[in-house]
Amino acid sequence: MLTRRPADIIWVVDNSASLSGEIENVKAGINAFAAYIGSSGVDYRVLMLSKRGTTVAGSIYPVCVPPPLAGDDACGNGTRFFHSDIQILSTQPLEQVLGTLGQTTGYTAMDARGGEPWRDWLRPTASKMFVVVTDDNARLTANNFEHFRGAGPATEWHNPATSATSLYLPAGILEPEWGGLFTGYKMSAIYGYECATAADPGATYTELVTSTGGVRADICAPPSTWGTFFESIAAEVVRATRVSCELDVPPAPEGLTFSPSQINVELVSGGTPTLLYKTVGGAAGCASTPNGWYYDDDVMPTKVILCPGACDLAQGTPGVTDTSVQIQFGCQTLFL
Repeated sequence: MLTRRPADIIWVVDNSASLSGEIENVKAGINAFAAYIGSSGVDYRVLMLSKRGTTVAGSIYPVCVPPPLAGDDACGNGTRFFHSDIQILSTQPLEQVLGTLGQTTGYTAMDARGGEPWRDWLRPTASKMFVVVTDDNARLTANNFEHFRGAGPATEWHNPATSATSLYLPAGILEPEWGGLFTGYKMSAIYGYECATAADPGATYTELVTSTGGVRADICAPPSTWGTFFESIAAEVVRATRVSCELDVPPAPEGLTFSPSQINVELVSGGTPTLLYKTVGGAAGCASTPNGWYYDDDVMPTKVILCPGACDLAQGTPGVTDTSVQIQFGCQTLFL
């Protein structure tokens, strides 16, 4: 059976007063965002890292995600929604992500910059997408977010030689300590890269969005553009959950030998079989046989690789859960 990867989408929303309008945009659009992902058959979770609530306290603007994504009208967790109550500070979203992920000193639920644990809401096999909403730059560098070695002062991360404080961060998200939890992650953001009135153009977010292949939008764009931003992120999430189109050649049944010239590949979706013909010339043959397949090595093959058209078919149709690939032995391979 072919199965999509699940997806964990982690929203990190700055609670500064200057973001009051953007916070309303998030609340207004996040249910449609989740519905778009769900309609593609993706097993998704939305995590919200932001101050939770409905009442503005001074210059702190909280986020209260409405149902049906939230579990109730009081911003409660739902089946696919989990909210960690963290007051996100304008220049500190990335270090707060790391600190609360690791629950290190200064970032626990008892600390001003901290919040309740959220690591256990992440699934090891799920693709990861961060979405940051801010009009400032992060004081944590992109490299430290990914590769910091942990247990150092968190006041000025661009100058680790400063005297220690009561704030400590764990290792960066791509370090071995996390066991590959964030391998292949993407950073998306709506921030002020083209906005003259933003506090900062956000060079750190530009670096992370660019290096990870994420999606971005400008914080000063009119509210009407938020729908497009949500759709672009959702489409990228769906793309990241595509099933693998490189399939290991299974071992031959007991007592038989494997013959590379006697294998055929058939895709079955919704009970309807589709024969996938082998291409001539490997990957180059996909140009003339887009719904075909080829070996990684024709002499000593270890993988069956689907051409782009066949790969698209293998993603299945929303609502169809029985898509499978049959690798059939013993009959002469058919070419188109």
